[in-house]
Amino acid sequence: MPNRLAASLAVAVLSLTACSSTRPAGGPPASSAAAMTASAQPASQFFDQAAYDKQLAWRKSTPTGDPSKPWLQTIEPQMADTAKFKKPGPWHVCFSNAGVGNPWRVTGLTTMKEEVKLHKEIGEFTVVDAEGKDDKQISDISDLLGKKCDALIISPNTTAALTPAVEKACQSGVPVVVFDRGVTTDCPVSFVHPIGGYAFGTDSAEFIASKIPKGGKVLALRILPGVDVLENRWEAARLAFQKAGANVVGAEFTDGDPAKVKTIVSDYLQRFGDLDGVWMDAGATTVAAIEAFQDAGKPVPPINGEDQQDFLALWQKDKLTAMAATYPVYQWRTAVIAATDILSGRQVPKEWVLPEPVITEQNLAQYVTPNMPPLFYPTCGCQDMPGFPQTWGGK
Repeated sequence: MPNRLAASLAVAVLSLTACSSTRPAGGPPASSAAAMTASAQPASQFFDQAAYDKQLAWRKSTPTGDPSKPWLQTIEPQMADTAKFKKPGPWHVCFSNAGVGNPWRVTGLTTMKEEVKLHKEIGEFTVVDAEGKDDKQISDISDLLGKKCDALIISPNTTAALTPAVEKACQSGVPVVVFDRGVTTDCPVSFVHPIGGYAFGTDSAEFIASKIPKGGKVLALRILPGVDVLENRWEAARLAFQKAGANVVGAEFTDGDPAKVKTIVSDYLQRFGDLDGVWMDAGATTVAAIEAFQDAGKPVPPINGEDQQDFLALWQKDKLTAMAATYPVYQWRTAVIAATDILSGRQVPKEWVLPEPVITEQNLAQYVTPNMPPLFYPTCGCQDMPGFPQTWGGK
């Protein structure tokens, strides 16, 4: 496998620590991004043509494994031998988390902890939270290497900053599983991720472009720069909009702040009168964007989000023109399963590529989950777990 896991993708969603004036990788300052069209922006340093082509092909692939358990499925796996890591339990499994700064990550961590309970061989599960800070996560990983972890799971905060820390962990001899966001080293025993940011960005942008007139005005709302999966999403969307002839009138960083999203959308409506589409690189603030149009007395244009419950319910109730390109939460289950497989000496995919469901008007009802909180993500794959729904805040 080439030493470019970040380019092949990784991660959904995201520490909310960067400010809107941060310079995006390979692009202009955010303050000037609004004036840039999709065709005018240079490609991100994260863009990799081969990975882009691979992910778009993976969208049409049939995963191996039981479709009723997508967290166990994989696409075109190349298996890694783990015999040298086999050891008897009980095991001490450690997890370095980028943070729980958004609802997707909160649902994910809850799901991961419930998955751990299903594995009696795990005698101890240590979780450390980097709070969305690179320097803290680097320190966290270093501390964990001194705590006799039998396996180390890492969800990196940002790609470049955490790569050396992951490499150090690999060199310690402890088997490492990276999931969610990627790093630019292939030293982990397994890298778990859905198909990826290029697929997410392409699916969502193609949907919006198909619903608007050629040359229609699209506002792109991004969370923060420097995270591989988010950069991949934007590059794929930018290319799709360029191909379709859409006019991306702005690409703004929001910090994942609903109030800031509303302000940005309101400002663009005042400047342009209307917008034909809104593209989001993550779905946690999609409802805020929708409410900005409603507050202004404007029709909600075609928009994409993710499978956050408040968005799905509002989409269904108001019959919006929308779609959700998901970044399935069930990968938090897979990361634990990968660690236990490794410690059991079972082969695991070197790159464990999971299916990435797309929610459309046709299958929306399958994902709207009554009696669950608005920030719940139904792609958790957690509905069969003993603690569901109460552990996730449901009734």
